[in-house]
Amino acid sequence: MSSREKIMAAVKANQPEEVPLPDVPAFTGDGSLEKFITILEGIGGKVVPIRGVTHLEVVVQELFPTDYRIASTMMASNVPVDSQTPIEVLAAVDLAVLRGEFGVAENGTIWLPEVNMLNRALPMITQHLVLVLDHEQIVPTMHQAYARLGSVGDYGIFLAGPSKTADIEQSLVIGAHGARSLTVLLV
Repeated sequence: MSSREKIMAAVKANQPEEVPLPDVPAFTGDGSLEKFITILEGIGGKVVPIRGVTHLEVVVQELFPTDYRIASTMMASNVPVDSQTPIEVLAAVDLAVLRGEFGVAENGTIWLPEVNMLNRALPMITQHLVLVLDHEQIVPTMHQAYARLGSVGDYGIFLAGPSKTADIEQSLVIGAHGARSLTVLLV
């Protein structure tokens, strides 16, 4: 028997016993809307309550009065976007207005499934991102968020605040790897 065969036989003979995975405690946490807003604003997001999606275009126009190139699943768009849109077209989008499925109070994140994105790159490549979120769709913790997801389809992201990065000299850059601003419209 060669050295390799001896080593492999020893490894094969020395298998640990199978043991069940430990139970993960269920953390309940504070799932309040107030906590969600506090955390999201603390990480650079902006929260604006609105009366309903019928007021969406008016609110977006008030928040972003400049003539923006808009891609949206929720309101009129002037940039048509789908899963095959070239990156050059996506890079020209100033404002994306999309629907978030639910928020997570403990870290201010919002679940955004691919079906709500128009294009996987859109939430990251747009200059400004607006997510419309039902205020009753807030869960306390990421444990509840993952339990709620079930089957997520092909792709989805938990998005928290505008893109941020910093270096060792403590220079904070907003928008380096994604949207420069995140506004959440709470319906």
